[in-house]
Amino acid sequence: MNRLLIAIIGLFTALSFSSCGYNTMVSKDENVKAKWAQVENAYQRRADLIPNLVSTVKGAAQHEQGTLTAVVEARAKATSVSVNPENLTEESIAEFQKTQDALSQSIGRLLVSVEAYPDLKANQSFQELQAQLEGTENRISVERRAYNEAVQDYNTTVRSFPNNIVAGMFGFKSKGTFQATEGSDKAPTVSF
Repeated sequence: MNRLLIAIIGLFTALSFSSCGYNTMVSKDENVKAKWAQVENAYQRRADLIPNLVSTVKGAAQHEQGTLTAVVEARAKATSVSVNPENLTEESIAEFQKTQDALSQSIGRLLVSVEAYPDLKANQSFQELQAQLEGTENRISVERRAYNEAVQDYNTTVRSFPNNIVAGMFGFKSKGTFQATEGSDKAPTVSF
């Protein structure tokens, strides 16, 4: 009789947790981690393109050594910062984004400085690298958006009643999202 009662209570508990969203939260948590991995893949692709870009520019634009050094240093810093998928907090995402933004800015300065070198701009290798870099930036944007959407879905689930009770019991916490870079809401000033 006791075994039957324990089995019934166990079955009831298992059904309660699954109906209260435990399995849903696990699934959404795994989805967020998968989306984060795609974000990292896109950023890694960009980091992998940079040495080729630097080598191509170095040969044709010796006067841009300071800019090239800044790109290499920003890449090193950006690739040294990683976020544990178990700890996707607002702070850890912001730190990751800060180093990636610094890399984006140094690449932007490099590409602007290249304007002074018509031979380099006409170089087929440089044009292909630039096109790959532009495509990668688009991929990064798409992956960040997909990650933010997955996090929004997950956060809504873990904060909604009665899921928030189960979430609290099992340690499901809200996750951080990518935010717009400060100042990105203002158009840059262009003067001729």
